[in-house]
Amino acid sequence: MNKKLTPELYKQQRVGIFVDVQNMYYSARNIYKSKVNFKILLREAVRGRYLIRAIAYVIKADVKDETNFFEALKSLGYEVKAKDLQVFFGGAKKGDWDIGIAMDTIELASKLDAVVIVSGDGDFVPLLQHLKHALGCYVEVLAFRKTSSQKLIEEADNFIDMDQDAEKFLIRTTRRKAAAKS
Repeated sequence: MNKKLTPELYKQQRVGIFVDVQNMYYSARNIYKSKVNFKILLREAVRGRYLIRAIAYVIKADVKDETNFFEALKSLGYEVKAKDLQVFFGGAKKGDWDIGIAMDTIELASKLDAVVIVSGDGDFVPLLQHLKHALGCYVEVLAFRKTSSQKLIEEADNFIDMDQDAEKFLIRTTRRKAAAKS
């Protein structure tokens, strides 16, 4: 269902990009043992259209280089929204931005022609339906198909499968490349 857009037809589209960073991080790590190239991801999500907002939603977990990563996202043109990892009695942890992403897309929809959700999370299916039918937005999903909800893929006006050209969307360290060759 990867419908190719004609760049000339859509270049005047106002687009908003909403990135579920944790979803992308764990998808790339679990499938490819790698990290996402957020610079390329943003370029591919925009595809020559008029970018209104690019928001990266992150969870602060007090891990090494976390602040550097958040600053790198900012330097690439993302607005970074962060919240703390919740730790519950008994050690259970939770950190997601589903409601925050939904609220931001709905609030910004009147200023956008197209909304790009960068996540494979099936919890976003009702959001896509609302954005399309109630608010009139063209809705795209950019994610790794291998970790994406089939219902989310079907609901999107366009699904960009990062698995089709995974190398373009990934950052590999020299050590990982060497290990992959052996």
